[in-house]
Amino acid sequence: MSGRHDKEKGVNVQVLLRCRPFSEDELRNNAPQVVTCNEYQREVSVSQSIAGKQIDRVFTFDKVFGPAAQQKDLYEQAVVPIVNEVLEGFNCTIFAYGQTGTGKTYTMEGECKKSKSGPKGQLPPDAGVIPRAVKQIFDTLESQNAEYSVKVTFLELYNEEIMDLLTPEEIAKVNSEEKQKKPLLLMEDGKGGVLVRGLEEEIVTSANEIFTLLERGSAKRRTAETLLNKQSSRSHSLFTITIHIKEATPEGEELIKCGKLNLVDLAGSENISRSGAREGRAREAGEINKSLLTLGRVITALVEHLGHIPYRDSKLTRLLRDSLGGRTKTCIIATVSPSVHCLEETLSTLDYAHRAKHIKNRPEVNQKMMKSTLIKDLYGEIDRLKAEVYAAREKNGVYIPKERYYQEESERKAMAEQIEQMGTMLEINQKQLEELQYKYDSQVEQSSDLSNKLLCTRQSLEDTNKFLATAKEDLKKSKYALKEKDYIISEQRKAENALAHQASVLQSDLEKSMKDNAMLFSKIAREDTLNAENRSVVNDFQSEFSKQITVLCDTISASMARQNEHLQSVEKFCHSCLAFYDESVLELKKKVASSKALYVSHIEAMQNVVRLHNAGNKAKLEELSSLASSTSGTLEQLLDAESREANSIFSDLECTILNHQGEMATFARELRERFHASVEHSSAMSKFIVGLIDQFVEESCQLQAHADQAHEFQTKTLAEFQKAYEEQSRIEAEQLVADVTNLVSNHISRQKKLVDVRLVGLRDAVTENKAFLVNHSSRMEGVTSEAKRKWHTFSMQAENDAKNGADFSASKHCRMEAFLQKCIATVDNASKHWKRTCESVNDISSKHVKDMESHVRGAIESNDRHDDEIGSARDTAEQDVAESSGDILCHFDRLTEQERESVSGIIQAVEAHTGTLQKLQESHLACAAEMEQRAKDTFEDRYMDYEPSGTTPTRCDLDVPSKVVIESLRAMPMDTLLEEFRENHPYGSAEKEPKPSLIPRSPLIQLN
Repeated sequence: MSGRHDKEKGVNVQVLLRCRPFSEDELRNNAPQVVTCNEYQREVSVSQSIAGKQIDRVFTFDKVFGPAAQQKDLYEQAVVPIVNEVLEGFNCTIFAYGQTGTGKTYTMEGECKKSKSGPKGQLPPDAGVIPRAVKQIFDTLESQNAEYSVKVTFLELYNEEIMDLLTPEEIAKVNSEEKQKKPLLLMEDGKGGVLVRGLEEEIVTSANEIFTLLERGSAKRRTAETLLNKQSSRSHSLFTITIHIKEATPEGEELIKCGKLNLVDLAGSENISRSGAREGRAREAGEINKSLLTLGRVITALVEHLGHIPYRDSKLTRLLRDSLGGRTKTCIIATVSPSVHCLEETLSTLDYAHRAKHIKNRPEVNQKMMKSTLIKDLYGEIDRLKAEVYAAREKNGVYIPKERYYQEESERKAMAEQIEQMGTMLEINQKQLEELQYKYDSQVEQSSDLSNKLLCTRQSLEDTNKFLATAKEDLKKSKYALKEKDYIISEQRKAENALAHQASVLQSDLEKSMKDNAMLFSKIAREDTLNAENRSVVNDFQSEFSKQITVLCDTISASMARQNEHLQSVEKFCHSCLAFYDESVLELKKKVASSKALYVSHIEAMQNVVRLHNAGNKAKLEELSSLASSTSGTLEQLLDAESREANSIFSDLECTILNHQGEMATFARELRERFHASVEHSSAMSKFIVGLIDQFVEESCQLQAHADQAHEFQTKTLAEFQKAYEEQSRIEAEQLVADVTNLVSNHISRQKKLVDVRLVGLRDAVTENKAFLVNHSSRMEGVTSEAKRKWHTFSMQAENDAKNGADFSASKHCRMEAFLQKCIATVDNASKHWKRTCESVNDISSKHVKDMESHVRGAIESNDRHDDEIGSARDTAEQDVAESSGDILCHFDRLTEQERESVSGIIQAVEAHTGTLQKLQESHLACAAEMEQRAKDTFEDRYMDYEPSGTTPTRCDLDVPSKVVIESLRAMPMDTLLEEFRENHPYGSAEKEPKPSLIPRSPLIQLN
């Protein structure tokens, strides 16, 4: 945003002022100086007398160069940046403006003819802006090693006609008359600028070629001698340098950067009456003044921001249109004369230059063209020229192409409009001429009055001559008296100069002595500063070294504390593991005891069930026996015929029941044997578990003993290391004051070796502890796996026994059911037989039959309840055995998991201990290296020795003048000097002295 604002705002035209020195004629005529230049404040002061009062007018410019300024100074300070901007792609213009004879051509061209005669191609001191700019351009282009092309044009504007100064001489001779009849035309280029048709463009490759072209063009330029300048330029000249530089973009595309430098040498304005111009020279001066007047009006319009700017009123302003308010960077060099005779022109030049400072241009970098675009434009130009040649050769219609004809017609219309404007201007000028004629008549009347006054003045002149004769005598006497005073003043000045010289000698001796004293004091101050810095370096090193020793001791103490913490954590892990093992053993013993009691209770419950069943069966059988005997006794008489058959049936039934009782006894005995086998197996498993737990206790005791031994060994080793380290540090700290540098390196190396030895021992101990713990954990894992395997075998065997008992009970139950069914079938057969044979006694024996059926049904129900009780006892035993087995297995799993956690915790503690030791070693090595490096930096780099500077003064004796010598330098009394002067220069001899020179001496030249 700010860049666009600056671009719209524009850049002011740079204005420089140069004042030439006095010419020989001005020095001979003793012309007063009215222009004073202050180069440092960039101000120009002009003194003028108005109504008897001295008035100074001050003008401020961008740079000011006084009469003593050289060509090189002006170029380096003002023109070098402009040429650099041309090489960056800007269009720049430099033109000189001022009165004739003020050095414009000298400033722009200088001694151009001698530009090639300098040593090693260097320019002479009087070379102007143009040759120096040319040399800078080619030096810069050659140093950049870039591909470039340089083209130059050189034209002059004479009497509002443009002439080409670079036209070859052969063509100039052939077409001289045609050139005079038809000068070059100035045309609009369609882009807001102008171009000169037919202007010769020379391609150059070196600075010498440009110098040659410049000499050739300057020789053709019109110059003439006037009263104000022996070689006055009668035309304006414009020397243009166009530069094309090839650049390559990062994408590999070739671009052409174009810059243009316009160097303008304007003809100077002049007063025709003072320059002595007549006829042709007067017309030249009038055209020059006209074009410069138009330039002044353009400057005024630009400064005052008027709506219409009269560029088209003069070809000079049309050529400079882009340089004044356009897109070109412009530098104006205003030249003035210091003489009072040119005061009016000097003030006019300063006013115009000061106004031109406020012109704002809007410089823009020329758009870079692609190489293909430039080649296309050149091909178009070649085609246009071919068309012109073809039209001229074939005489096809007009002698120029139709496009050119249409362009000429448009220009002719523009010229017609310009002619109309000039006609209007001519009428205005005619009115001005009439006014001037009226003023001329009034001036004639004034001249007649002045002639009358001249007669009166001549009469007064005769009277004045008489008075002058008497005044000459008085002047003679006054001159003699003045010479006497000059002689006295000269003698006194000689004495004053001698005294001043002696005073300056004494002052130089005093200054030398003061300088020597200052050097001595500076030497003492440097030594004091160096000693103070060395003391501060030693103190800083001592404090930093003590801090580093303290930090190292703290690091080792912290490391010992961390090692103790690691050992305590390992010990804590061992104690927790032993406590857990003890608790697990107690809990396992309790579980085994509870399992044993549970098995015993189940066996006793089953024995009780079997006893109750046997007792019930016996009671039922006895009841049946008593009932059968009573029945047999009652029905003995009635059932005699059937007694045998009944006896046989009952005998069969009794045999079956007896067989069932035998089978029940056999079942109870087998069940008791199975239970005793299970109890023996459980006791064996309990003994194995007790032995395993004892082995665990023994392994834990060994692990604790080994941990205690390792802890004592590491504690003892660390205590010995700390004691040895503190003793070694104390001894070496005492020795460190005497020899710091050597002891620091030795101390660090010995500490490093001591720490390395101790750390290696600790590392070996930790490695052994780690191996022992790994071995112990592997053994514990093997024992645990073996115990788990045996317990799994025991549980599987107990489960198989329980299953076998259940199967056996089920088989026995089935056999008892089959036996009961057989008994029921036998009883049914007997009852049927009894019904068949003893239907007559059914009423008598019905009660006994019912009783028998109830007893038999009670026996069946008792057998069923017995079976149910045995099944429930079996299920309860199986459930209790499964729960006990699951609890014991879970307990062993927890024991194994806890053991693994303990082993992993111990391994982590050992690894943390190892990492702590490694960090201790690394920190100790880093601290030792830092201490060694700091000692090296302190005593090799920062500790400085005094080095002689070579500025200490040597002893010398001063030559102090005596009082007699000083008194001899005094001047003689005034009376004595007058007598001496009158003896050597009597009054009569003053008439024979030569007349003094009319050239006054400079006020800066001393009399003696």
